[in-house]
Amino acid sequence: MTHQTTDKILAIGLMSGTSVDGIDAALVEICDRQGILTTNLIAGHTYEYDADLRKEILAVCAGEPRSLQQICELDDRIAESFAKAALAIREKSDRQPDLIGSHGQTVFHRPPTGQKMGYTVQLGRGAVIAELTEIKTVSDFRVADIEAGGHAAPLVPMLDILLLSHPEKYRVCQNIGGISNLTYLPPKALENQEKVFGFDNGSGNVLMDMAAQKLFGVPFDNDGAIARQGEPNLELINNWLEQEFFLIPPPKSTGRELFSPAYLEQCLSECKNLNQSLSDYDILATLTEFTARAIAQSYHDFLPVFPEEVLVGGGGGRNGYLMERLQDLLKPAIVKRTDDFGLSGDSKEAIAFAVLGYLRIKERYGNLPSVTGAKRSVLLGKIYQ
Repeated sequence: MTHQTTDKILAIGLMSGTSVDGIDAALVEICDRQGILTTNLIAGHTYEYDADLRKEILAVCAGEPRSLQQICELDDRIAESFAKAALAIREKSDRQPDLIGSHGQTVFHRPPTGQKMGYTVQLGRGAVIAELTEIKTVSDFRVADIEAGGHAAPLVPMLDILLLSHPEKYRVCQNIGGISNLTYLPPKALENQEKVFGFDNGSGNVLMDMAAQKLFGVPFDNDGAIARQGEPNLELINNWLEQEFFLIPPPKSTGRELFSPAYLEQCLSECKNLNQSLSDYDILATLTEFTARAIAQSYHDFLPVFPEEVLVGGGGGRNGYLMERLQDLLKPAIVKRTDDFGLSGDSKEAIAFAVLGYLRIKERYGNLPSVTGAKRSVLLGKIYQ
């Protein structure tokens, strides 16, 4: 008679992405039946950064110079914000969580090139979070993969394999956060992990959000309502898609270092310098179409088999216009949000870091070398009691 071992823990996942729009927190029950994981989201919420803190983070991301002391102080301020978010989401359950998995805030990311190892910096140190919450904390997930020669991105594919693969269908999990990235899941992906891969495939929401703020004074284009009123300029988009990032094969990763405020300014000046100057609505439509076409192009260029289903997570999944464009560009695949498959698209990345924290304390590998390009599987994250 085989003995069924089941492990059930309550974990908090914390994540803030390239958009720096706040800290996504997920309170999630993780059930482990002999190595097969399932998750149950108890609560998910985004806690906004204090306005001054957000401004400082964006300044550092944009490469504005700061002293080492200022960077250290920022590290602690971010950790304090993350701890506050953890304590707030903890209130949604009467049980004390066993674990926090905190991604922190990326302020610098340099992919590996040739023989040169990559470099990545996430602020919000785990020791401070553990101290303030009195909950065991795992943080600094990306460094071990970088040290094994990888890009340390994307890391969410491990969650996709565990929760979203299908026995017969080819699926792609498309995340559209600040940056967009995908996980390619062939049938029975859990048994065929070497065939799973993923990569960053575009600017995601970051250019659209910056343009919405600059041109319309709103934080983002709600449901794509503004872009829907414009007409995209395909000539510009096709030129932009000739840039090196879109043409190089995976593994690859990107961030605000490429899709920066300066990058947006270049796009805007090209929009204004056309024979017929584009309206602000046309500009936002063009940037939205650029996001959608970058995603579609990456499928045609780099996926061995075109997917039957595309499962969209992240803020981009709530942009109705962007979703319509993806459905049109990715035919005959069916494009839906991950919510339709039982996994909250809004909380997906936070859930992923709760799960990666769990894998770390169980001493299970957290990276997928076929995704990140690392030379080997490694334990991700540092544990703070």
